[in-house]
Amino acid sequence: QVQLVESGGGSVQAGGSLRLSCVVSGYRFSMNCVGWFRQAPGKERDGVASIDTGDSSTYYADTVAGRFTISQDSAKNTVYLQMNSLAPEDTAIYYCAARTSARCPAPPAYFEYWGQGTQVTVSL
Repeated sequence: QVQLVESGGGSVQAGGSLRLSCVVSGYRFSMNCVGWFRQAPGKERDGVASIDTGDSSTYYADTVAGRFTISQDSAKNTVYLQMNSLAPEDTAIYYCAARTSARCPAPPAYFEYWGQGTQVTVSL
């Protein structure tokens, strides 16, 4: 059974940094796309960044490009999201998701497996 477990969320002041981790288990890690999404209260779930775990190609939303970096450690079956220069508008629940059928990027509906989410709160 596929499982995704996120960690690393928390509260930080504007301008600060956080690193989220997503441990993926239960399938052939190297053949998939893993993405980070976020959902703020009252808003839709939006894509943040994704990575093709086979060749490490990465994709970013315009709102985070240059501030966030997605990476992977295949030996640990873990995908990371390094978030720098955080701003209050980055406040949301961050979810890790995995897509087994094809490469990145893709809308949320195309991801079959999801983690439970981790809260990120950025204050002024």
